[in-house]
Amino acid sequence: MVCGGFTCSKNALCSLNVVYMLVGLLLIGVAAWGKGFGLVSSIHIIGGVIAVGVFLLLIAIVGLIGAIHHHQVMLFFYMVILFIVFLFQFGVSCSCLAMNRGQQEALLNSTWGVLHNKTKGDLETQLDCCGLLNTTSSRMQFELDVMSCPAPCKAMRPTAACYTCGEKMLDHATDTLKILGGVGLFFSFTEILGVWLAVRYRNQKDPRANPSAFL
Repeated sequence: MVCGGFTCSKNALCSLNVVYMLVGLLLIGVAAWGKGFGLVSSIHIIGGVIAVGVFLLLIAIVGLIGAIHHHQVMLFFYMVILFIVFLFQFGVSCSCLAMNRGQQEALLNSTWGVLHNKTKGDLETQLDCCGLLNTTSSRMQFELDVMSCPAPCKAMRPTAACYTCGEKMLDHATDTLKILGGVGLFFSFTEILGVWLAVRYRNQKDPRANPSAFL
């Protein structure tokens, strides 16, 4: 049987969803590992990563069951949700690849503003820096962050000698965004492949089924 046949489409869709399940389990495992070793103490970050992993795992399970049983309704909801995820992820990936330094600073400022003090302290300790960016618009917040900064550089030498976390993050932000954008773009194309496979497989007739059965 050629690769465009029913069995090949079924096996390809099953294989793709197994990969999604492994990625979801990997995300959950990495989040638990980071929490267990104290790399990240913020419950919001851990919860966010675990939520993404669980969501991907559930979608993959729906797709896998739908592919195994050739279930029309499950395959329909699977391809609709996967297409929505593709649109969102494709947009975010393109934004990461196109983001300039000014936009990176604005993103860092907005993200830093919603972080809890415990998470900020973890970042300052790990990166050995104090505060985010010492700019006119954020001077007051910067001074407050420096006062509570737990970074080793503050204890070992004057605070003025400490780098700001914004400087350290921006030094690697472009490369990081390119990597994130590239990986996200790659996975977004696997998602559109999953949608195409689901549509193709859903419209194919099972050769083992009753020829008069309704599809």
